[in-house]
Parts: sequence; structure tokens; C-alpha cells
Amino acid sequence: QVQLVESGGGLVQAGNSLMLSCKADRRFDSTYTMGWFRQGPGKDREFVASVSWSGDTTYDGDSVKGRFTVSRDNAKSMVYLQMNSLKPEDTALYFCAARRGVVSTSPSEYASWGQGTQVTVSS
Repeated sequence: QVQLVESGGGLVQAGNSLMLSCKADRRFDSTYTMGWFRQGPGKDREFVASVSWSGDTTYDGDSVKGRFTVSRDNAKSMVYLQMNSLKPEDTALYFCAARRGVVSTSPSEYASWGQGTQVTVSS
């Protein structure tokens, strides 16, 4: 399994932006798909976005599409989540995850997880 460390969370006012980063402890190869998930208070962990080795992206269409952008830098073993126009309902612990294989929106399909970074959006 790959070790992942997230950073970039914080407290922001609604309408502002944050960029989350995720660093892997080894260089990615072409088998790795990277995902971002979040878990709000009292909620299940939910899919936010994912990016394949080649840069193909998938987003949760209902909640974040058009506001969040996922990207990766394979040479640096980094994955990013740019979050714009943040809303109070985006408040959650955000996790980076990795899996070998094609894109999946299911948390159970990801074998490696970071510890999470807290994002709090005030109204």
C-alpha cells in the first residue's frame, strides 16, 4: 500500500477557496487511480472526485461539479483538489485515497488512505 498525507485544510468563509494537496510516499505508476472523499459530521464517507493516471477526471455531479477541480502531478507523486465557491455544506474531513485500477466512486474500492484534513466553511 502507498502512504498518503493530506494538507491544505482550514477554516474559511463561504464563497472562498482552498486547495488541498496529497503527497504519496512513492512515485505513482500508471496503475494508480487517485480519489478524494469527504466525511461530514454524522455522515458516511462520500466520493468527491477522482483522477486517473492519464488525467481523466470524475466528479460527484450533484454537489461539487463546477466548483471543485482534481488534478495530479505524477512526477511529484502529488494529487490536488482545488475547491472554489465553498459552502457550509462542504464542511468535512477530506481524505485522499489510492487504488490500483480504473476510476471508482466507492470508498471500499480504495486500498490506501490518508489521515484526512479538516475543511470548515463558515456562513
